[in-house]
Amino acid sequence: MIHTLTLNTAIDMNIFCGSLQPSTVNRTQRTEYCPNGKGVNVSLVLNHFRQPTHVMGIFGGFTGRYIVEELKKQKINVTPSWVQAATRINVFINDGSNEYKLVNTGAPIDDECKQQIIQHLDCIRPGDYLVISGSLPPGIESLFYAEVISLCEQRGGEVILDISHPALRQLLELNPLLIKPNDDELKEIFNLKVENVPQVRTAMRTLHQLGARNVLLTLGAKGLYFSNGSDLWFASAPEVELVSSACAGDAALGAFLSQWLNGEDISLALALASATGANVAGSAGLGKLDRIQELLQQVQIVQL
Repeated sequence: MIHTLTLNTAIDMNIFCGSLQPSTVNRTQRTEYCPNGKGVNVSLVLNHFRQPTHVMGIFGGFTGRYIVEELKKQKINVTPSWVQAATRINVFINDGSNEYKLVNTGAPIDDECKQQIIQHLDCIRPGDYLVISGSLPPGIESLFYAEVISLCEQRGGEVILDISHPALRQLLELNPLLIKPNDDELKEIFNLKVENVPQVRTAMRTLHQLGARNVLLTLGAKGLYFSNGSDLWFASAPEVELVSSACAGDAALGAFLSQWLNGEDISLALALASATGANVAGSAGLGKLDRIQELLQQVQIVQL
């Protein structure tokens, strides 16, 4: 079973409009609402590829109930930890020329909610995987990551990390099975640039030395890299018209895991990850995931 844990869930409101003008009423052309949170997105994509998945996370208020209800409609198993304050709403505006991202910090979390999460980790069994994704809401310190990882490992589970917190550097000492940084996170957390292949090799070597067993590096329109510590692969990115980049990395991770954790060929897993990420980048939220097979034809895989 692939469990996902999202400590800072959200609803994404994707607004499409003409050119934004200050000090006047800007009329929208359409608005789309999507259940969100990085781990939630991973589970939605896993479910699309018919992989068993279980969502754990923090939810609150009418917005939290909306996310849980939408996941249940898709027959996804959800174990929510509840808080009173409403789950955040993030706003993404596309005016035809530019994309604007307005991301909220999230509802404050109390000790009772944190205890709920700890109790819910009892579901992890030997051979399971736990994907920990996304930011920390107010009230949860970075030490909580290490506590969750230790509990997962005690139960025989493997951990996959997709977080942008500076604590990621220290968490690598716990030898996670896989991490999924992007280029911005490598620069901010590890002071590593990945603008060419030699720099990517250096970055991968550094991450493995720090403790990561496998690394999936996402670079948006510049493609994907994967390293298992001995070999390095590159997947090109299909060309799409950008609508919103908000969920593309999450979708790429979900698609990759749907193949890689089942022992499929690395090239197939990377190609599916690249095509799925591109499909989502050309959509509001996760979209319909209906162009993946078409976009797969554009992906090139190279073992470097």
